[in-house]
Amino acid sequence: MAATFKFIDHGEGGGPEVLHIAERERTAPTGRQVEIEVAYAGVNRPEVLQRAGSYAPPPGASPYLGLEVSGTIVAVGPDVKNRKVGDAVCALTPGGGYAEYCLADERHCLPVPDGVDMQSAACIPENYFTVWTNVFERGALKAGEKLLVHGGSSGIGLTAIQLAAAFGAEVWTTVGNAEKAEACKRAGATRTILYKDEDFEAVVKAATEGRGVNVILDMVGGDYINKNIRSLAIDGRMVQIAFLQGSKASIDAMPIMTKRLTFTGSTLRPRSDEDKGKIAQALVDEVIPMLEQGKCRPVIHAEFPLAEASKAHALMESSTHIGKIVLKVR
Repeated sequence: MAATFKFIDHGEGGGPEVLHIAERERTAPTGRQVEIEVAYAGVNRPEVLQRAGSYAPPPGASPYLGLEVSGTIVAVGPDVKNRKVGDAVCALTPGGGYAEYCLADERHCLPVPDGVDMQSAACIPENYFTVWTNVFERGALKAGEKLLVHGGSSGIGLTAIQLAAAFGAEVWTTVGNAEKAEACKRAGATRTILYKDEDFEAVVKAATEGRGVNVILDMVGGDYINKNIRSLAIDGRMVQIAFLQGSKASIDAMPIMTKRLTFTGSTLRPRSDEDKGKIAQALVDEVIPMLEQGKCRPVIHAEFPLAEASKAHALMESSTHIGKIVLKVR
């Protein structure tokens, strides 16, 4: 087997144009690691931020880009228990997924669901890990409740809409234009709010007769924080997963007390291997069957060859895409 492999290097960082093909040496998996011959890699917002220099990898993580892949296991570490050479998997990686080969913890690998191709499989880990732990674990969404998803046409947004609808929730979402609204409706959203034309807080208040929604998944932050708090129902839960408009806001916290609200959030990459493994097992138990039944599937907007990773990042920064962007490695 080749001693070196090609990967995408972002050097010192900067705009999308800094991304380029480079080569480095392969390293054997250790502990519970597996080595994956990569077929596809998903493209995600944290990778764009890392490339730009505004998102540092946590201690011990790979310094290279790429948080999710699909492919075939070609080597296993000495402590691997449940994976073997030849397994087709999709995996959450600690970085380094924009490459011909990458390492991942076996506990963070999911089987490629029956009926799902490798391109779609590469789009499962980052979004489904994130949505499951935030919407269903931290947000405790239940059947019959109302979920408001901001940024519904993103990969995260469409995943949240599909899964919440599949589990019996009523899903509302904010989007930027009519085309994105239609995509969200196809995914299962029952109400779409064009945030450029409508005030989502006013829409929620009017449509629920002042009661509000039960759970909000937000990646915007900034001015949305207070509006989210005011839009929640009694015992509502607000889950923050990003801050596209900034993390600072002057908050009126009184509704948190009077309505018994929960304001929580999380990031995925710094969590322990054990934590990520528990999320993976929950996905195997609860979500893989739904993927195999076609109740939810990644929505893919565009595919680029690995060497054109710069175009993939430029597209993500434009925010014109609907769903996922992937890199074809093989």
